Amino acid sequence: MKFSHAIIEKNVLLLAVLSLITVSIGGLVQIVPLFTIESTIERVDGVRPYSPLELAGRNIYIREGCYLCHSQQIRTFKDEVERYGHYSLAAESMYDHPFQWGSKRTGPDLARVGGKYSNAWHVAHLNDPRALVPESIMPTYQFLNRPLKFADMADHLKALRIAGVPYTDEMVDQAVQDVRLQAGALPDADATSLTARYPKAQLGDFDGKPDEVTEMDALVAYLQMLGTLVDFTRINPDDVKQ
Repeated sequence: MKFSHAIIEKNVLLLAVLSLITVSIGGLVQIVPLFTIESTIERVDGVRPYSPLELAGRNIYIREGCYLCHSQQIRTFKDEVERYGHYSLAAESMYDHPFQWGSKRTGPDLARVGGKYSNAWHVAHLNDPRALVPESIMPTYQFLNRPLKFADMADHLKALRIAGVPYTDEMVDQAVQDVRLQAGALPDADATSLTARYPKAQLGDFDGKPDEVTEMDALVAYLQMLGTLVDFTRINPDDVKQ
Protein backbone atom coordinates (compact mmCIF):
# COMPACT_ATOMS: atom_id res chain seq x y z
CA MET A 1 0.00 0.00 0.00
CA LYS A 2 2.83 2.40 0.89
CA PHE A 3 4.58 1.52 -2.37
CA SER A 4 1.40 2.31 -4.36
CA HIS A 5 1.04 5.70 -2.71
CA ALA A 6 4.67 6.48 -3.48
CA ILE A 7 4.08 5.74 -7.17
CA ILE A 8 1.02 8.00 -7.27
CA GLU A 9 2.71 10.82 -5.40
CA LYS A 10 5.73 10.78 -7.70
CA ASN A 11 3.66 10.79 -10.90
CA VAL A 12 2.06 14.21 -11.33
CA LEU A 13 -0.17 13.16 -14.24
CA LEU A 14 -1.43 10.05 -12.44
CA LEU A 15 -2.07 12.05 -9.26
CA ALA A 16 -4.05 14.65 -11.24
CA VAL A 17 -6.19 12.02 -12.98
CA LEU A 18 -6.99 10.14 -9.78
CA SER A 19 -7.74 13.40 -7.94
CA LEU A 20 -10.13 14.43 -10.72
CA ILE A 21 -11.92 11.07 -10.52
CA THR A 22 -12.26 11.35 -6.72
CA VAL A 23 -13.60 14.90 -6.86
CA SER A 24 -16.01 13.98 -9.67
CA ILE A 25 -17.47 11.09 -7.71
CA GLY A 26 -17.91 13.28 -4.64
CA GLY A 27 -19.56 16.01 -6.70
CA LEU A 28 -21.96 13.61 -8.37
CA VAL A 29 -23.00 12.16 -5.01
CA GLN A 30 -23.97 15.68 -3.87
CA ILE A 31 -25.51 16.99 -7.10
CA VAL A 32 -27.40 14.08 -8.68
CA PRO A 33 -29.95 13.64 -5.83
CA LEU A 34 -31.02 17.28 -6.26
CA PHE A 35 -32.40 16.45 -9.73
CA THR A 36 -34.88 14.02 -8.18
CA ILE A 37 -36.73 16.69 -6.15
CA GLU A 38 -38.79 19.62 -7.36
CA SER A 39 -37.31 22.16 -4.95
CA THR A 40 -34.71 22.28 -2.21
CA ILE A 41 -36.97 24.66 -0.26
CA GLU A 42 -39.97 23.31 1.61
CA ARG A 43 -43.20 25.19 0.89
CA VAL A 44 -44.64 27.04 3.88
CA ASP A 45 -48.18 28.40 4.01
CA GLY A 46 -48.38 32.19 3.98
CA VAL A 47 -45.23 33.03 2.05
CA ARG A 48 -46.08 35.22 -0.94
CA PRO A 49 -44.32 37.64 -3.30
CA TYR A 50 -43.85 41.18 -2.05
CA SER A 51 -46.55 43.69 -2.82
CA PRO A 52 -45.37 46.54 -5.09
CA LEU A 53 -45.10 48.98 -2.16
CA GLU A 54 -43.22 46.43 -0.03
CA LEU A 55 -40.96 45.68 -2.97
CA ALA A 56 -40.19 49.38 -3.40
CA GLY A 57 -39.38 49.54 0.32
CA ARG A 58 -37.10 46.54 0.03
CA ASN A 59 -35.26 48.23 -2.83
CA ILE A 60 -34.71 51.26 -0.61
CA TYR A 61 -33.58 48.99 2.23
CA ILE A 62 -30.93 47.50 -0.07
CA ARG A 63 -30.01 50.86 -1.60
CA GLU A 64 -29.28 52.37 1.80
CA GLY A 65 -27.22 49.36 2.89
CA CYS A 66 -29.44 48.45 5.85
CA TYR A 67 -28.30 44.83 5.51
CA LEU A 68 -24.78 45.88 6.50
CA CYS A 69 -25.92 46.38 10.11
CA HIS A 70 -29.20 44.46 10.32
CA SER A 71 -29.45 40.77 9.50
CA GLN A 72 -32.69 39.00 8.63
CA GLN A 73 -31.78 35.53 9.78
CA ILE A 74 -32.57 34.20 13.24
CA ARG A 75 -30.49 31.14 13.95
CA THR A 76 -31.75 28.13 15.90
CA PHE A 77 -29.82 29.03 19.06
CA LYS A 78 -31.97 29.38 22.16
CA ASP A 79 -30.77 32.91 22.96
CA GLU A 80 -31.63 34.16 19.46
CA VAL A 81 -35.06 32.56 19.41
CA GLU A 82 -35.89 33.98 22.84
CA ARG A 83 -34.82 37.47 21.77
CA TYR A 84 -36.05 37.70 18.19
CA GLY A 85 -38.69 35.00 17.76
CA HIS A 86 -39.01 31.80 15.73
CA TYR A 87 -35.86 30.87 13.84
CA SER A 88 -35.82 31.82 10.17
CA LEU A 89 -37.14 29.41 7.55
CA ALA A 90 -35.56 29.03 4.13
CA ALA A 91 -39.00 29.45 2.54
CA GLU A 92 -39.29 32.98 3.93
CA SER A 93 -36.54 34.10 1.55
CA MET A 94 -37.63 32.11 -1.49
CA TYR A 95 -38.68 35.26 -3.39
CA ASP A 96 -35.70 37.38 -2.30
CA HIS A 97 -33.30 38.51 -5.01
CA PRO A 98 -30.95 38.75 -3.18
CA PHE A 99 -31.76 37.45 0.32
CA GLN A 100 -31.03 39.69 3.31
CA TRP A 101 -29.61 37.19 5.78
CA GLY A 102 -26.62 39.43 6.42
CA SER A 103 -23.24 38.56 7.88
CA LYS A 104 -23.16 40.68 11.05
CA ARG A 105 -25.37 42.57 13.48
CA THR A 106 -24.55 46.08 14.57
CA GLY A 107 -28.23 46.61 15.21
CA PRO A 108 -30.94 44.04 16.05
CA ASP A 109 -32.09 41.35 13.64
CA LEU A 110 -35.15 42.48 11.67
CA ALA A 111 -36.58 39.16 10.52
CA ARG A 112 -39.51 39.49 12.95
CA VAL A 113 -39.75 43.28 13.28
CA GLY A 114 -43.15 43.47 11.52
CA GLY A 115 -45.87 44.61 13.93
CA LYS A 116 -43.41 45.02 16.80
CA TYR A 117 -43.60 48.82 16.59
CA SER A 118 -46.16 51.26 15.22
CA ASN A 119 -45.81 53.06 11.91
CA ALA A 120 -45.23 56.31 13.81
CA TRP A 121 -42.39 54.70 15.78
CA HIS A 122 -40.63 53.58 12.59
CA VAL A 123 -41.01 57.03 11.01
CA ALA A 124 -39.66 58.77 14.12
CA HIS A 125 -36.81 56.27 14.37
CA LEU A 126 -35.80 56.69 10.74
CA ASN A 127 -35.99 60.47 10.99
CA ASP A 128 -33.92 60.64 14.19
CA PRO A 129 -32.79 57.30 15.67
CA ARG A 130 -31.31 58.83 18.80
CA ALA A 131 -34.60 60.47 19.73
CA LEU A 132 -35.90 56.97 20.54
CA VAL A 133 -32.69 55.02 21.17
CA PRO A 134 -30.08 57.42 22.64
CA GLU A 135 -27.19 54.95 22.25
CA SER A 136 -27.96 54.27 18.57
CA ILE A 137 -25.23 54.83 15.97
CA MET A 138 -27.70 54.54 13.10
CA PRO A 139 -27.63 57.49 10.65
CA THR A 140 -30.71 59.62 10.06
CA TYR A 141 -32.93 59.03 7.03
CA GLN A 142 -34.99 62.20 6.90
CA PHE A 143 -34.50 62.36 3.14
CA LEU A 144 -36.84 59.37 2.79
CA ASN A 145 -39.74 61.80 3.14
CA ARG A 146 -39.34 62.61 -0.56
CA PRO A 147 -41.82 61.26 -3.17
CA LEU A 148 -41.43 57.64 -4.22
CA LYS A 149 -40.78 56.96 -7.91
CA PHE A 150 -42.88 53.96 -8.90
CA ALA A 151 -44.08 54.57 -12.47
CA ASP A 152 -41.97 51.60 -13.65
CA MET A 153 -43.16 49.20 -10.97
CA ALA A 154 -44.92 46.95 -13.50
CA ASP A 155 -41.63 46.46 -15.36
CA HIS A 156 -39.96 45.56 -12.09
CA LEU A 157 -42.52 42.84 -11.43
CA LYS A 158 -42.06 41.51 -14.96
CA ALA A 159 -38.30 41.26 -14.42
CA LEU A 160 -38.75 39.38 -11.16
CA ARG A 161 -41.23 37.05 -12.86
CA ILE A 162 -38.46 36.06 -15.26
CA ALA A 163 -36.33 35.26 -12.18
CA GLY A 164 -39.05 32.91 -10.92
CA VAL A 165 -41.24 35.07 -8.68
CA PRO A 166 -44.87 34.07 -9.44
CA TYR A 167 -46.33 37.50 -10.20
CA THR A 168 -49.51 37.12 -12.25
CA ASP A 169 -50.60 39.30 -15.17
CA GLU A 170 -53.14 40.92 -12.84
CA MET A 171 -50.43 41.78 -10.32
CA VAL A 172 -48.33 43.34 -13.07
CA ASP A 173 -51.25 45.30 -14.54
CA GLN A 174 -52.28 46.65 -11.13
CA ALA A 175 -48.76 47.31 -9.81
CA VAL A 176 -48.81 51.11 -9.95
CA GLN A 177 -52.37 51.28 -8.66
CA ASP A 178 -51.52 48.88 -5.82
CA VAL A 179 -48.70 51.15 -4.63
CA ARG A 180 -51.11 54.05 -4.22
CA LEU A 181 -53.81 51.83 -2.75
CA GLN A 182 -51.64 50.25 -0.07
CA ALA A 183 -50.08 53.58 0.91
CA GLY A 184 -53.49 55.14 1.52
CA ALA A 185 -53.22 57.58 -1.35
CA LEU A 186 -56.62 56.39 -2.66
CA PRO A 187 -58.76 56.67 0.49
CA ASP A 188 -62.08 56.03 -1.26
CA ALA A 189 -60.88 52.98 -3.22
CA ASP A 190 -61.78 49.41 -2.28
CA ALA A 191 -58.68 47.49 -1.18
CA THR A 192 -60.33 44.06 -1.31
CA SER A 193 -58.62 43.13 -4.57
CA LEU A 194 -55.22 44.20 -3.19
CA THR A 195 -55.51 42.03 -0.08
CA ALA A 196 -56.67 39.15 -2.26
CA ARG A 197 -53.52 39.46 -4.36
CA TYR A 198 -51.27 40.03 -1.34
CA PRO A 199 -52.74 38.46 1.83
CA LYS A 200 -51.82 40.19 5.10
CA ALA A 201 -50.64 43.31 3.25
CA GLN A 202 -50.93 46.20 5.69
CA LEU A 203 -52.87 49.18 4.41
CA GLY A 204 -52.82 52.83 5.32
CA ASP A 205 -50.83 56.03 5.36
CA PHE A 206 -47.54 54.80 6.81
CA ASP A 207 -45.77 58.15 7.15
CA GLY A 208 -48.63 60.44 8.11
CA LYS A 209 -48.69 62.18 4.72
CA PRO A 210 -51.84 60.98 2.94
CA ASP A 211 -51.43 63.34 -0.02
CA GLU A 212 -48.40 61.57 -1.49
CA VAL A 213 -46.57 58.26 -1.57
CA THR A 214 -43.07 58.66 -0.17
CA GLU A 215 -40.00 56.50 0.16
CA MET A 216 -40.75 56.49 3.89
CA ASP A 217 -44.14 54.89 3.15
CA ALA A 218 -42.44 52.14 1.16
CA LEU A 219 -39.70 51.36 3.67
CA VAL A 220 -42.08 51.26 6.64
CA ALA A 221 -44.47 49.02 4.68
CA TYR A 222 -41.58 46.63 4.03
CA LEU A 223 -40.46 46.62 7.66
CA GLN A 224 -44.00 46.06 8.92
CA MET A 225 -44.34 42.99 6.68
CA LEU A 226 -41.20 41.21 7.87
CA GLY A 227 -42.01 38.07 9.81
CA THR A 228 -45.79 38.48 9.61
CA LEU A 229 -46.67 36.21 6.70
CA VAL A 230 -46.16 32.82 8.36
CA ASP A 231 -48.28 31.66 11.28
CA PHE A 232 -45.53 30.14 13.41
CA THR A 233 -48.01 28.69 15.90
CA ARG A 234 -48.88 26.19 13.18
CA ILE A 235 -45.29 25.34 12.23
CA ASN A 236 -43.95 21.99 13.43
CA PRO A 237 -40.14 22.14 13.46
CA ASP A 238 -39.99 18.46 12.48
CA ASP A 239 -41.95 19.23 9.31
CA VAL A 240 -39.68 22.02 8.08
CA LYS A 241 -36.40 21.18 6.39
CA GLN A 242 -33.86 23.98 6.25
